[in-house]
This record gives sequence, C-alpha cells and structure tokens, in this order.
Amino acid sequence: MPLASISGVVEGHTRWALALLFLLLVLESFGLPLPGEAALIACAGLASEGAFSVVSVIAVAAAAAITGDNLGYLLARKGGRRALQHFGFTRRYADRYLPRSERFFAAHGGPAVFAARFVAFLRVTAAWTAGLSRMGWRRFFAWNAAGGLAWATTVGLLAY
Repeated sequence: MPLASISGVVEGHTRWALALLFLLLVLESFGLPLPGEAALIACAGLASEGAFSVVSVIAVAAAAAITGDNLGYLLARKGGRRALQHFGFTRRYADRYLPRSERFFAAHGGPAVFAARFVAFLRVTAAWTAGLSRMGWRRFFAWNAAGGLAWATTVGLLAY
C-alpha cells in the first residue's frame, strides 16, 4: 500500500485514537496484559505528524493510567483477599506471601507504585498488589498519580 494511502487511512481514524488510547490504558492499568504503552507511542507519533496535540496524548494517557490503577487497587482492596481465600491453592499463596507483601508496601509502597509504572509486568500488577497489601488509598493515589503523570510525559515526549 503506498504511503499516501496509509496516511489517508490514519487521518480518517485519528478521531478514535485518543478514545482507544484511554480504553487500552485503563484496561492495561487495571491489570489486563494489553499493549497500552505501544498505543501511547503510536498516538505520540501521530501527534508529531500533527494529528493532535502531544499535550492531549499525555493528558489522556495519564488520566487513563491513574484511573485503571485506582480501579484495580479498589477491587483488590475491597474483595481481593476474600477471592484469594476461596480456593485452596490461592489461600496457601495468600497465607504465605501477603504478610511479606504487606511489610514491603508498608516500608516501600509509595516508591514501588511510582517505579512500577515504568516496568511492563509490574505496571499491570502493582495496583492489585498494593490493594491486597492494604496500602492506604491516599498514599497509593498520590504515588500512583505522580507515576502515571511522569510515565505518560516521559514516554509521550520520547515518542513524540
């Protein structure tokens, strides 16, 4: 397909790009292994071509990352332990590892939540682990918001 044709296809679909970016990042941050960072890079690339503002891309990405992480945290905090206690295998896992996790998050939870935003596997698990570990929500929110904003800005501007 000639480059001009690809450009026309992209231009015709950019109105959905930021909505798709938001959806992918919310779901990835919630805990689903999806290509959210790749979507951020693609949207920042489209912004560099003038499809939309890089500030819009960064704002959407940060808002989605923070939203998804908070949904995962709240679900894990409210019902995660009950779900883990339901099955024998997960109950043994919870009994063995949750006390360690609680100690870790009590001592290093804030910086861990911030740094996890920059590591692919941790990006989809840190919020759940923080919720299961009963990290305080205000502390989680502050560090998560800082990490989400720093990550969206760093990746967005590097890709731009």
